Amino acid sequence: MAESGLSILFPDQERITYAPIPEETWHDLGMDAVVEKVAKTPQEVPLLQRVMASLTPDPAASRFRADVFADLAALPDVRNRLMTLLDQVKMFYDYSVSRSHSGDDGLWDLMHRLEGYHDYIVTVEAIRSCLDARQIRSEGLNRLREAVDRIYESNSFSALKQDVEALRVSASAVRSLTVGINVNDRFEAVSMGLVSVNAKPFTHSGLLRHFVSAVSARDSIQPEADWSGKLTYEPASSPSVGQKMERFAAGAVALRNPLLGLSLASIPREDGSAEVPHQMDTAASQLVNRLVRRLKDMLAQYIHISVRDIADLIPELLFYVRWAEYLEALREKGWRFCKPETHSGGEGGCAMEARGFYNLKLIGSVSPGEAVPNDLVFDGEKRIYVLTGANRGGKTTVTQAVGQLFLMAQSGLSVPAEKFAFEPADRVLTHFPADEDKTLDLGRLGEECRRFRELYLQSTEKSLILLNESFSTTSFEEGYYIAVDALRALLRRNVRGIYNTHMHKLAYELETAVNSEAVPGKALSLVSVTEEGTPSFRVRVAPPEGKSFARSIAEKYGVTYEALTGSER
Repeated sequence: MAESGLSILFPDQERITYAPIPEETWHDLGMDAVVEKVAKTPQEVPLLQRVMASLTPDPAASRFRADVFADLAALPDVRNRLMTLLDQVKMFYDYSVSRSHSGDDGLWDLMHRLEGYHDYIVTVEAIRSCLDARQIRSEGLNRLREAVDRIYESNSFSALKQDVEALRVSASAVRSLTVGINVNDRFEAVSMGLVSVNAKPFTHSGLLRHFVSAVSARDSIQPEADWSGKLTYEPASSPSVGQKMERFAAGAVALRNPLLGLSLASIPREDGSAEVPHQMDTAASQLVNRLVRRLKDMLAQYIHISVRDIADLIPELLFYVRWAEYLEALREKGWRFCKPETHSGGEGGCAMEARGFYNLKLIGSVSPGEAVPNDLVFDGEKRIYVLTGANRGGKTTVTQAVGQLFLMAQSGLSVPAEKFAFEPADRVLTHFPADEDKTLDLGRLGEECRRFRELYLQSTEKSLILLNESFSTTSFEEGYYIAVDALRALLRRNVRGIYNTHMHKLAYELETAVNSEAVPGKALSLVSVTEEGTPSFRVRVAPPEGKSFARSIAEKYGVTYEALTGSER
């Protein structure tokens, strides 16, 4: 995630804080299986999870994200182009930073750096064009556009553009260097200068013949140091390109590949004359290193924090892009999604209104027309639902779906529903049956009680708590009394929650055993409806079906007294 103020996922980072949900919650809601379908590679899965599992109750953050996602979902060409361009900026920044202290001051590195800056200039201009203010509506993408505008309009960017165009030489075109060497009366190299970078190689001729003719006749010595272009050059041997020459005939000197750096080599002589080429070697190497270093230092001044900020947006944009691609494909198959509406606390007293929602895990197992939608509302009075019904009647599916709605909506994503309005939660906490290997020390009931106490202490009035068959590992009577106390405590904390259970007695006795006049919030009975003994996978607020449901199942399979004894004839 972006660490600076520039972000399209985490607005106002100096004010808004985010807290991770427990790993158990992510697994209990089935989001691990869902995200694996959204990601294109396994490496993307942790990124998607980190974003969705980081919650804040601040409604501004949810609105901010939802608006960015709406823009990117509606403009596939923009999101795909922007992804490519930001990736190019990241490549430029990574290369610039990794090479800035590498100590490699060769001309090859310089030429590639010039090419990189040229690409960066072109990319910034393309991003600016891509983020057309006439198309985008979200605050997040407009902030990004303004940041790019600031870079583009800054004096340093204009200077960079001019300098790069003036200095830029295609690395593939460089074929030779022209070097001027100043010597003293002992023919010792005292200084050296780079005359030119050439697109053509030197021609071959006799090196010794030209050298002797240049110094033996006084009238052949050039009166000026300006390069006349008359002399030619021939290496002492012909090593492969990029291979440093090792040893040559006595007195011979040669250059290695000039793109990789300049070097002179010779065989040592006992009379001390070997120091001359050695001095030339040192002077030549220092010359090229100093020259390239000065140019690189001049370019390095343009690596601003803003460049890093834009490069850091890659994972944030990737989050939106992957979800936009996934939901777009599902919409084409007939699945419904809507943009969430974010409410602040106290706006009409609606803590959640979900219409026509369904569980994302149904996708792939049923067709869009077979998925049964449901409705549910949390408000100032309706705080906790005790959900009862038949086995395999959809109780867990509905419980998971509510948690999925919150995680998706708070990530800014379109949600699987016809309508979803909500107040964001600071935490989404789940209490589902524990794995067997986690209950060896305390026993299953002990483990359930320990986990419930932990999540209760973490919760606030802004939390969402989802319980699935909690306290069902002991006898019915013991489980019932523990459940009553747990629900009373949750109501006093004023959390939103669903308690999925087989304890029909608990749902029957909510008014007398759980609800209290001391707190405004109430627990209500929510039923997974059956029709003629068959689960409908719909839920509604109603008393538990209890004995009537059991009677219908018994009649369907002939396990009534009358059916068994034949007395019904």
